Amino acid sequence: MSQKITIDPITRVEGHGKVTIHLDDEGNVVRSRLHIVEFRGFERFVQGRPYWEAPVLVQRLCGICPVSHHLAAAKALDVIVGAGTGHGLSHTAEKVRRLMHYAQIFQSHALHFFHLASPDLLFGIDADPKIRNIVGVARANKDLAIQGVMMRKFGQELIQATAGKKIHGTGAIPGGVNKNLSEEERDKFTKGESPMNPEAMIAWAQSAIDFFKGYYKKNKKFIDTFSVFPSNHLSLVGKDGALDFYHGAIRAIDNEGVVILHDVNYQEYFNYIHEEVRSWSYMKFPYIAEIGENGGWYRVGPLARLNTCNFIPSPLAQTEFEIYKALTNGKPNNMCMHTHYARLIELLHAAEVIRDLLNDSDLQGNELVRTGEKRHEGVGVIEAPRGTLFHHYRINDNDQIAMANLIVSTTHNNEPMNRAVNQVAKSMMTGKKEITEPMMNAIEVAIRAYDPCLSCATHAYGQMPLEISLYDAREKLIDQKKKE
Repeated sequence: MSQKITIDPITRVEGHGKVTIHLDDEGNVVRSRLHIVEFRGFERFVQGRPYWEAPVLVQRLCGICPVSHHLAAAKALDVIVGAGTGHGLSHTAEKVRRLMHYAQIFQSHALHFFHLASPDLLFGIDADPKIRNIVGVARANKDLAIQGVMMRKFGQELIQATAGKKIHGTGAIPGGVNKNLSEEERDKFTKGESPMNPEAMIAWAQSAIDFFKGYYKKNKKFIDTFSVFPSNHLSLVGKDGALDFYHGAIRAIDNEGVVILHDVNYQEYFNYIHEEVRSWSYMKFPYIAEIGENGGWYRVGPLARLNTCNFIPSPLAQTEFEIYKALTNGKPNNMCMHTHYARLIELLHAAEVIRDLLNDSDLQGNELVRTGEKRHEGVGVIEAPRGTLFHHYRINDNDQIAMANLIVSTTHNNEPMNRAVNQVAKSMMTGKKEITEPMMNAIEVAIRAYDPCLSCATHAYGQMPLEISLYDAREKLIDQKKKE
């Protein structure tokens, strides 16, 4: 008899989702899918609002990565108000934004690794769920847990200093920022007591990398073989192909490292990236148009960024990057669990950039906003913690938003996550007489490697599916209607 297994909800991720696994009569996995089961529709209800409200409105998509949406929207509106595509801002505005963004990367990567991923690494994917959580981490490795909390606190306080609030701030506005970073605010971080200063954060980021290296040495077979499949990779890259979270051009490579999108201008992203809609998910499926739906899908995020960039422009992270690249002899890395390694290298890079920015006197400048010739359309792209984030707006003559299109990081990773789910399900569950909790957690481990933000990714075209079930007092199903 055929069987359907449902994992609902997926745990230790942001947002709500489930996995369905279909087995045939012989117990073979025939289909597995990741379903996003919430819908928000921000692209619709921002329409009609004054364009300058967008940076504040859209960050309500998420309480984990609001800064990324805040800045992507602001960058799109920079184009509309004539401040260019990022380089038209004043030095003060761009560096305040960069500090805000790298603080966001830092705190989000710390949150994911220490709170969401480390329980699987410390205890194993087959450990008792009662200990496989952040409380278990705190009991087993107090120092590791404290570091995770304090690193996130450091990043959040930097966000507050630059955006006005730790969550859903207002610092970035069309054409610049609404405040600089005062000397007093700067000194709170540069002269702060240990561990609340950049040097301590750099040291802790290095220790986190050392922790993962130690784990990798003991568990190399698992790390190198769990959820491995070829894919394309896409990200922004800065000048000379440098890793740059804030600004750059779009680059994509194939599984062999051949460049398939050659540092194209993201204002024209729609010429290169299309989106497919499937009936069983509220998430869209992006792909590189020239290649097509079947082969044009790609990964974004830490693994993709370290595959597409040529180097990391900070010395300590660059050293770790060279060690990391040597593992695959410079070829693209398609090993899912290596995403955690890449994320920690980015954590270190963010800490180095934060230290350098805090010592830059441009942060205390007084030129906060620039404007120029107004336009009716603009695109803002940024590297969010989870990957490349697109915000695209068109306004009418009344300064109202007439069109909005968001392609968020988790949406880009939709196809890779579904492939990861299907691959792990087939390897762990096919032919088994009993489906165990560790088997199901293995599927969640594959999903968690992408650090998905399911709330951000809930966008759809067309009608919303509706299902109504009518039960009597004895909870017997009387009738059921479904509208696709």
